[in-house]
Amino acid sequence: MKVHDILRVKGNTLYTAHPDESLAGAVNMMAEKDIGSVVVMEHGAFLGLLSFREVIRILAKNGGALGSVTLRTSLDAAPLTCSSETDLDEVRRMMLEHHARYMPVLDQGTLMGVISFYDVAKAVVESQNFENKMLKAYIRDWPEEEAPKAAE
Repeated sequence: MKVHDILRVKGNTLYTAHPDESLAGAVNMMAEKDIGSVVVMEHGAFLGLLSFREVIRILAKNGGALGSVTLRTSLDAAPLTCSSETDLDEVRRMMLEHHARYMPVLDQGTLMGVISFYDVAKAVVESQNFENKMLKAYIRDWPEEEAPKAAE
């Protein structure tokens, strides 16, 4: 299974913000849309990713206040990325190794979407459920062995 399989099922809804927008505005959008990350774009180009991890770092740094911080100064400008052709097993390994919960999908610099650890886990579970269903059907339809013929 490849990343493009996850994106096809997930759909193409993508929440973006401009780097000069306030962090507080992005946090409000994340809460309103029940999402864990926002893609930061400038002039149609991917600039970085804001996730709740960056928000928590800013809160800790500023004594619990967001203040007038902009996305430009709080985003992760070099998040872990993959392409739509990356194998799902490789994505799982990368996300686990780097403790990444969100991964932008870039094909030749073009943002195709963002996948989450939840999206990856869901795809794995669905794939395993399908495989289990096929194995159970195969076992249920197992051909019976013919009894050996008696010697004449």
